[in-house]
Amino acid sequence: MAKSGAGAKPAGEGGMREPIGQFVMKRSLLVSFLCAALVIGCGKQETPAPRQRTPEKTLLIGLTPEHNIFRQVRRYEPLADYLSKKTGVRVALKVLTYRGNVIDNFQFLKLDGAFFGSFSYSLAHAKLGVVALARPEGSDGTSSYHGVLFVRKDSGIRTVRQMEGMRLALVARATTAGYLFPSAFLKRAGVRNLETYFREVYYAGTHEGTIDDVLDRKADVGVSKNTVYNRFAAENPRIDRDLVILGTSDDVPENALAVRQDIEASVKGKLLDALIAMHADPEGEKVLKAFGARRFIRTTDADFLPVTAYTRELGIDLAGFKFPAEE
Repeated sequence: MAKSGAGAKPAGEGGMREPIGQFVMKRSLLVSFLCAALVIGCGKQETPAPRQRTPEKTLLIGLTPEHNIFRQVRRYEPLADYLSKKTGVRVALKVLTYRGNVIDNFQFLKLDGAFFGSFSYSLAHAKLGVVALARPEGSDGTSSYHGVLFVRKDSGIRTVRQMEGMRLALVARATTAGYLFPSAFLKRAGVRNLETYFREVYYAGTHEGTIDDVLDRKADVGVSKNTVYNRFAAENPRIDRDLVILGTSDDVPENALAVRQDIEASVKGKLLDALIAMHADPEGEKVLKAFGARRFIRTTDADFLPVTAYTRELGIDLAGFKFPAEE
């Protein structure tokens, strides 16, 4: 019977058996590989859907107030969201709460553009070089508005002569319907100085404000743009019942979107294309309906010639026009 020597292998271990250390290492590697594969597989199943890409650029667009601020924002927000989606450029809104010096507001707030009234656009174009892109066309096919001058029916006022010594509510100096038109209308009737002809002349700040003030007898004579006047007349029966219009202005362009001249041409093009094509898009059509328009149309400086006719008649130099706070 052979005796085991010092170098003999233990019973049961063949010559091909691996040392236990290498066996454990390989087993650990195998387990690690299987766990990694399992994690990767589960990761693929739980990967969330890719998020919509956030626009890299933001355009800050100002709104010159016509109505209550909250009403104004509710009207324009869906349009801003639509333009953001269609152009890939985030469009953010900023309401200009003080309409008087629209130029200072535009510069101070670092706006990229604004929906300007016809006179405020003419001023911004002359002073800042902004460029008009498009304006809305109403459901009746009109893309312009005119100013209206009105009084209470029971005031007994029917002529400019009867307005002497009364209270006049204007909108703001940067408006056609709320400043240029009544100034020219009254000048043609022989009024050379509004401040001395009327007992009080003040600026209500919005077209809505002048209507309310005359209705509530805070003013005897008021002015507004006809689109706001008609919109409120449809909502409030007191307007047709208690007010009477004594004068109207020439037609001028409805509020148009205009942007800084140095905005990239590609961005201007995307904004213009999205606006003038939105009536052909089902989603855009819904936004237009809520906005109160049929479509947007291209707008150029030539559309504002009636405004410059008023400024010439009144001797106003657009580039040198000063607001009360500047004088």
